[in-house]
Order: sequence, then C-alpha cells, then structure tokens
Amino acid sequence: MTGALITKPERSTFFGHPRGLSTLFFTEVWERFSYYGMRALLIVFMTTAVSAGGLGFTVPRAAAIYGTYTSMAYLMSLPGGWIADRILGLRRAVLVGAVIIMVGHICLAVPGLPFFYAGLALIVTGTGLLKPNVSAMVGALYDDEARRDAGYSIYYMGVNLGGFVAPLATGYLAQSAGFRQILVRAGIAPESAWHWGFGMAAVGMLLGLLQYLRGARWLGEIGAAPTRDATRSRSLPLKLLIGVALVAVIMASGWRQLQIAITPELVANLFGVVLMGSAVGIFLWLFLANTWTTAERKGLILVALFFVAAALFWAGSEQAGSTFNLFAQGQTRAEVAGVSFPTTWLQSVNSLFIIALAPVFAWIWLRLGARNPGSTIKLSVGLFFLAAGFVVMSVAGLAAAGGSRVSPFWLVATYFLHTIGELCLSPVGLSAVSGLAPKRVLGLIMGIWFLATSIGNYGAGRIAALYEVVPLPLLFGGCALIALLGAVGLYVVGRRMTDA
Repeated sequence: MTGALITKPERSTFFGHPRGLSTLFFTEVWERFSYYGMRALLIVFMTTAVSAGGLGFTVPRAAAIYGTYTSMAYLMSLPGGWIADRILGLRRAVLVGAVIIMVGHICLAVPGLPFFYAGLALIVTGTGLLKPNVSAMVGALYDDEARRDAGYSIYYMGVNLGGFVAPLATGYLAQSAGFRQILVRAGIAPESAWHWGFGMAAVGMLLGLLQYLRGARWLGEIGAAPTRDATRSRSLPLKLLIGVALVAVIMASGWRQLQIAITPELVANLFGVVLMGSAVGIFLWLFLANTWTTAERKGLILVALFFVAAALFWAGSEQAGSTFNLFAQGQTRAEVAGVSFPTTWLQSVNSLFIIALAPVFAWIWLRLGARNPGSTIKLSVGLFFLAAGFVVMSVAGLAAAGGSRVSPFWLVATYFLHTIGELCLSPVGLSAVSGLAPKRVLGLIMGIWFLATSIGNYGAGRIAALYEVVPLPLLFGGCALIALLGAVGLYVVGRRMTDA
C-alpha cells in the first residue's frame, strides 16, 4: 500500500502490539457479536409459528433465505474491498459498514416482513464493507511479518470472543422463559422476545461503532485515504460478478414476464447461479487470460484444489447455524443436570472450543518442527474431522428417530470434532494459499479464498432445505461420506501435485 495507508500510528501498545490493534480487535468483537448473535436466531425464528412470534416459514424456504444471506455476507467482501481501495478508503469503509450493519439489526428488531428483508439486505451490505477492510487495517499496522502473524492471531481471538458471547446474550432474550416473564410483567407480548434478541445485536454493533470512533486516534493515518494505484487485477472479477448478477436479473425479469412467481427459493436459485458462475469465471480467467510460469501455474492448480476443499468444509461446518440449529430446536433436550437453557446457546460451543484449542494447535505445529505435515495433509485431516462430526450426528439422528429428544452432548461432540477440523484447515489454508498465489494477483487470490467461504455457506443453507425431506441419519451420513471422499481425494491429488 502507498500514500496515507503506510503511515503508522503513534507508539503505544496492546499486549505488546500497536495500540491500533485494540481498536480493530474490539471492532471485530462487536461486529461478530452482532453477526453471530443474529445468526443464532435466524433459522429458528423463521421456522417458528407466527402465533409464537416467528415468521412461520417452511424449512425449505427458511433454508433458502438463510443460505443466501450468510453466503452474500462473505461474497460482498469482494466489492466491499474494491470500494474501499478505490473510493472510500479502508477507514471510512469500516465506519460506513458499521452504521449500515447497525441499522440492519434495528430493522430486524421491528416486527414485519418488509423490515425483516430490509434488515438482511442492510447487514449483508454493511458486512461487505466492514469485514475485509478491518482485516486489511490489521495488516497495515505492521512492517514485520512475524509480528503481523501474531497480531492476526490476537485478532482471530476477537472474532471468536464475539462469536462465543453473542448467542448467550441474544438467545437469553429471544428464547428464555425468564425474560419472557419479565416482558409479561411489563405488559409486553412475550412473543416479541425474538425482536429483543435482534435488538441486542444492534446494541452490540453500536458499542463496536462507538469504540471504533473513540479509538481512531490510535490508527494514525492508516486507511484514511483510498489507494488510487490499486492494481487492475481486482477490478475484472468485480466486473465479472456484476455481469453474472445482471444475467440473473435478466433471467428473473424473463420469468416474471412468464408470470412465474418470484419467491425466496427462486431468488436463492438465481443467487446460486451468480455464485457458481463467478467462481468458475474467475478461475477460467486466471488459467486462460494470463501467462504464467510453470511454477505459478502449478501453484494456481493447488489453489483451485484447496478452494474446493475449503468450500466443501464450510458447507459442512456452517450447518451449525442451519441443520444443527434445527436439530437443537426440535430433537435436542436443552438441559444439563436438570438445568434448562435456550437451544441457541449451543451456537457458542464452536467459538469456545476455538478459543481453547487454537493455542494448543499453534504449539503443536511449532513442536513438530521439521516433522510438521504439509498443507495438503492438514487440509485432508480437516475434512476427515468434518466427516467424523457428521458420523456423530448421524448416530444422534438415529437416536432421535423415534421422536425422543437426545442429549445436547451429541452436538457438543460434533462441534468439538469440527473445531479440530477448522483449526487444521482454515488458518493453514489461508497461509498456504497466500504462499502459492503469484504475487501480482495475491489480493485477488485472497478474495477468492473468501469466495470459498461464501459458497460453503450457500451449500450449508441448501442442505438444510432437505432437513424434513431426507431422514436425518441418511442426511448426516451422506454429508460424512462426501467429506470423507473429499479428504481422500484431496490427499491423493494434492500429494501427486506436491511430489511432481
């Protein structure tokens, strides 16, 4: 980066790191608080009966909306990063994004379907502006690569701290009998508790926005102005994304002329066209529109392989908010030692495990030294643990087949296995892709890595649409088989590539 972006803030420390890291750390804590707090409620709220305060959607409709929303929240990082680079600058993009996110959560706190859809659209837009650019500012705080890696590790803890606390707070307000009794005593309809949960997500983003403004002085001039010399390599994928979106809009218009109803399911299908078309188009452009050295082309092939593995992993892991959330609501006994709790509290387990295990894995990789396995093996192991988690859920589905509710520890065990898989795949994949990418398209390749997350989230939503159609042991068993085949395929093909 050039110009204002490389000017460092005044010297002050946050656990031995630049003081600006504290500003960005707590911004991410509260942004993730708002995102995961709302996500914990989303599919359950949509499928809850209208008489109980929900929207009364069928599971397929709710799953279509859920998958499209969570996927777009990551996909919008591509145009969000471009807007920051060319128009707003990183700092203003984060500020504008935070405001839009907060307004979106306020809309969700207001009853009514128009406010619901408006809230989702605003949160997607704001997340696209905030998430990639606050991450970029973390990197801009450092000149030394080793300290930068350590800074990102601290920052990642902020992500999971927000993800851990949020479902506890929003779940208590939305689902607990105790809070509903408080509403009744205050003369407020207890069915409105859902919107109080969504309102708490808005409060979280407000707190993040206030501390971001207050801590801006610790950022110096980092992100204060756009980088006018941003490479053109990032603009072509954006144009491609816009082009595919226009095709989807034209298709929708044509269907409307044919008097085919525009439903959430149809919108989700159109979005799937945009998403997959963008991924295929970007990789075709990478392989066909540039001249690469033999080593660079081999690196790009491995990037494509890791991209597929990541998309497959997130399609399974991100079912935490969709199928696993539905399983918690309908088939799980939400109590431990006789003490009941809101089912959405189980959404905090993954973040808790990450906070506990991330330092352990960092120590293991260092301890192994020269015996440290390569990226291909680690990603394959990640998919293996994903498959193991679904085997557990398949057994849990069998136990619940008779209509009885099962122990919450089935889900806890699954989240534990999936967390191990995530720690083998996510940070390792990010590091591997950054090393394999040709330097002149590094920014683009990192954006593509987020695109894999977007595709995975979309897949998680589409799988949830089968929740009431396919028997749960078969549904979860199928996911386990696909993940296992992915692990084996990645290992075999990846090893041949790396040994070649």
